[in-house]
Amino acid sequence: MIKAILFDFDGVLTTDATGSQSICNYICKKIGLDMELFKKEYYKYNDNLLYGKINHENIWEKLCKDLNTKIDINILYESFINTPIDSQMIQLVNKLKHQNYKIGMVTDNKKDRIDEIVKYYDLNKTFDSITVSAEVGSGKDSSEIFVQAIQHLKVNADECVFIDNQEKNLIIPKSMGMNVIYFDHKERNYDQLIQGFKFLSIIL
Repeated sequence: MIKAILFDFDGVLTTDATGSQSICNYICKKIGLDMELFKKEYYKYNDNLLYGKINHENIWEKLCKDLNTKIDINILYESFINTPIDSQMIQLVNKLKHQNYKIGMVTDNKKDRIDEIVKYYDLNKTFDSITVSAEVGSGKDSSEIFVQAIQHLKVNADECVFIDNQEKNLIIPKSMGMNVIYFDHKERNYDQLIQGFKFLSIIL
């Protein structure tokens, strides 16, 4: 019996495929910076940001220097809370919450970004557990992030379903015994997702 439903963040609860995409889109549009140039410099730090080895404050001065552009770090923080949240998906999450399922988030993400988003949208009221790669020190390509999530929720792997927009991120949880659902972030087929829930006898 399914007791807990775990959601990826970017691409599932948001309409952008990744958090880095949301950050780059917002900043480049805000200040009129060339997207490819910004991505080239920003992505140099991406893995270390995702695994918690550094945070944005650590890199911001150097990043601006390499871009030859001074960018107020507050614009970065604006980009966090201007991430395009999928309101229809959040409604679905809330329906599941009201059916007394435990709700979790498992995300390869930057800690400072998720902290700002959780605070701004008050997501701790909805999510019983939020597990972030930057806090764990590893991502969805290993089991540790999922182990921590299910331990926090006090459920077994086979009592969980995990939804992600990248099929490669479903390999590890499936090998652990979790039920998994792939959600295409481009098609955003909610009916198909709901059918997946029904197949697992999840009540909506």
